[in-house]
Amino acid sequence: MKRVTGIGGVFFKAQDPKAMHAWYKRHLGIDVQDWGGAAFTWADAEGKPSGGTTIWSVGPADGDQFAPSNAPFMINYRVADLRALVALLKAEGCQVLDKFDDGEYGKFAWVIDPEGNKVELWEPPPGQ
Repeated sequence: MKRVTGIGGVFFKAQDPKAMHAWYKRHLGIDVQDWGGAAFTWADAEGKPSGGTTIWSVGPADGDQFAPSNAPFMINYRVADLRALVALLKAEGCQVLDKFDDGEYGKFAWVIDPEGNKVELWEPPPGQ
């Protein structure tokens, strides 16, 4: 079974998110949106969209969006079959959080790595 198929997003905390948004927009050209991040559309070698996006987002340092982890970041990994992967991770003894979201943006589950970092697993909706 294929586990991770790509990176769906990179999320990190900042003391001053608005200043970070401005810096990344000015110096690296990232088109930071009002919601605090940017969506990078995947493309093939010719530059044609290839059915995926990677989200980049900066949030407030005092937020609890990565709890129970204390890390200032979280990586979101794309997966092909979330329910099967979660079952496999549990069988392998991994610390899988007892939460599963299934909505408009796809299916989400979370696992804690050996150093306590929260890892987000995402199965995109069909066609993405």
